[in-house]
Amino acid sequence: MFTEEEALADLDNQFREAADRLGLSGGLAEMMARCAVELKINLPVHLDDGSLVVRPAFRIQHNVARGPCLGGIRIGPHVTREQMRGLAASMTWKCAIVNVPFGGAQGGIKADTSLMSASELERVVRRYTASIYDFTGPDRDVCMPDVGADGRTMAWVMDTHSMHARHTVTAAVVGKPRGLGGSHGSEEATGRGVGILAAEALSRSGSRIEEATVAIQGFGEVGAHAAIFLHEAGARVIAVSDITGGRHLPPGLDVPKLIAHVEAGGTLAEFTEGTAVSNDELLRLDCDVLIPAATEGQISSSVAEQTAARLIIEAAHQGVHWDARTVLAGRGINVVPDVLANSGGLVGAYYEWVQDRMGYFWELWDVRTRLERHLLRMFDEVFETATRSGLDLRAAAHTVGVGRVARFTEMRGLYA
Repeated sequence: MFTEEEALADLDNQFREAADRLGLSGGLAEMMARCAVELKINLPVHLDDGSLVVRPAFRIQHNVARGPCLGGIRIGPHVTREQMRGLAASMTWKCAIVNVPFGGAQGGIKADTSLMSASELERVVRRYTASIYDFTGPDRDVCMPDVGADGRTMAWVMDTHSMHARHTVTAAVVGKPRGLGGSHGSEEATGRGVGILAAEALSRSGSRIEEATVAIQGFGEVGAHAAIFLHEAGARVIAVSDITGGRHLPPGLDVPKLIAHVEAGGTLAEFTEGTAVSNDELLRLDCDVLIPAATEGQISSSVAEQTAARLIIEAAHQGVHWDARTVLAGRGINVVPDVLANSGGLVGAYYEWVQDRMGYFWELWDVRTRLERHLLRMFDEVFETATRSGLDLRAAAHTVGVGRVARFTEMRGLYA
C-alpha cells in the first residue's frame, strides 16, 4: 500500500522527471509545480442536537493555463492540505494527458461521514459551497464527486451555487443525477474506458481481445463496467474479487449473471459459479490481462515478481506500487498506468460540462462513440511518444501532459 507521503512524492517525481526530459527552465517548472490558489476555510455547522462544530475545509486550484479548473470534493476524516495539493496537481496533468480543456483542482472537508446524519452532511456541504462560491463556476472551477461524495452531494452543490448566482447553473458541477443535467453514460465511463484501453493495448501487442483472459480485482462501479465491456467484446473474464471474496472459472464467468446476482444484493463469495479465490490469489492467476480496480498499491514488488499476467491495466489510482514498476518492466510486463487507464471518467465529466453549457444532451450511443474515439486518440499519442522516446507508458503520458501545460503557459505569456 502507498502511504499518503509516498503517493504525493510519487506524483511529484513523475512531474519533475517529465520536466527534466522536456528541458523546462527552472522557473517555469517551479511555477507549474506550485498551486495557484489555496483556500483554507473553517466551516461552522450546527449538528442535529443543536451543538456547533467547526470543520476544516480546503479548495486548491493548481493550474489554469488550459482552462477552468476541474476537481473533486472529498469528505473524510483524513483530509489534509498536502493531500489536496497533490490531488489538484495530479488532476492538472491528467486533464492535459487526455486533452480536455481544464486545469486541476481539489477540495476537501475534514469530517467523518459515517458519524453524520444526512441533514448534517447536507448542511456542511452547502456551507462549504457557499464559502467557495466566488472561486467556482463553469468558467472558473468545476466541482465533481470524490471520496465521501456522490450524485446527491453534487446536487446540493449545484443548488447552493445556483441560489447564490440567482439562476440555475448546471455546468458548475459534474457527476450530477441525470435529471439535474447529468450525462448518459457517466456511471459506466471509467469502467468502459478501462475496457476500451485494455483492448487497444492488447491490439498494440499483437493480441486480440476475443482471445484474451481477464482477471479483475475490485468489482465496484469501475470493475463491474469493465467486466461488462470486456465480456461483450469477446474476452473471457476468468476471475473477479472484492472485499467479500471472489470467484474463479478458467472457461470464463457468466458476467451478466454475476452482475444480476450482485445487483440483487448477493456477494461475490455467494456466487455459485466457479471456485473461491481471494483478492491476493487473483493477482497471481495466469491471465492475459490483470486489472487492479480496488485500492492503491495492490501490485506490490512481491506480487510483481509472481504475477502471471501479460498486461496490467491500472484502473485503481496508483494501483501499482512504485517499487513494483521496475520489477514488472524487467519481466517484460507492460502496464497501462492509471492516468490513462481510468481517464474515461474524466472524459465523461468533460462531456457533462459541455452538454450543460449547450443545454443539449446526447444519447447514450453518442456518448459511447465519442468516449471511445477520444480515448483511442489519446492513447495513440502517448503510445507514439513512448515508442519514439523509448519510455514506458507512464513516463510518456506525463511527458505529453506536462509538455502540453508548458506550451500553453508559454503561449499565454506572463501577466506582470
